[in-house]
Amino acid sequence: MRTYIRRAVVPAVLLSAVLLTGCSDEGSDDKATPKASASSESVVEEQPSQEPSESASSSAPAPTVGVGETAEFGLGETDDYGENYKVTTTMSVTVESAKYVTPAEIDAASDPQHGQYVELKITLKNVGDAPAEIMTYGMMQWEDEQTAAQDATTLEGVGEGPSLDTTYKPGQSVTGTLILDVARRGGTVGYYGTEDPSGEPAFVVALPK
Repeated sequence: MRTYIRRAVVPAVLLSAVLLTGCSDEGSDDKATPKASASSESVVEEQPSQEPSESASSSAPAPTVGVGETAEFGLGETDDYGENYKVTTTMSVTVESAKYVTPAEIDAASDPQHGQYVELKITLKNVGDAPAEIMTYGMMQWEDEQTAAQDATTLEGVGEGPSLDTTYKPGQSVTGTLILDVARRGGTVGYYGTEDPSGEPAFVVALPK
């Protein structure tokens, strides 16, 4: 009789365990579904909106200077990825003179390809707190109302005097001459030798007509 009772009880206990396990699993499934849904909703809500790239230029619009005028412009650098441009120092540019010359007057080996040589004398000075590197060769572009921007650099390079292409420590300056090749009198010459990703010139010189 005892043996019969024990055999009867064991299946009952097992059956109860199975039922409890099944109920427990069903309950956990019901609870898991809302949690997954809440998680997916929170991910959608937390997605950031599209913002402008941080690599955009933080520099001011390029100043335009004429003969006898002085203006300041910023120079900076980007990070190792060529992004996040930041102005690190300030330079000043003074246009001392702008004179249209013939090939003979500057002992040029050839005639200007675009049509007209101009002897541009400027003074660059570092008025900021950090060194600045200036490279004008291949970085000067001329344009006017009729003609789109063209490289004005010549093989004649610089005229008489020191070279403007150097590193300027704070307080240092150089007065030098650039021989440029432009299509005609007038127009503007812009300096594009910066790391500014905007593609805008650092400064613009208005040439006389």
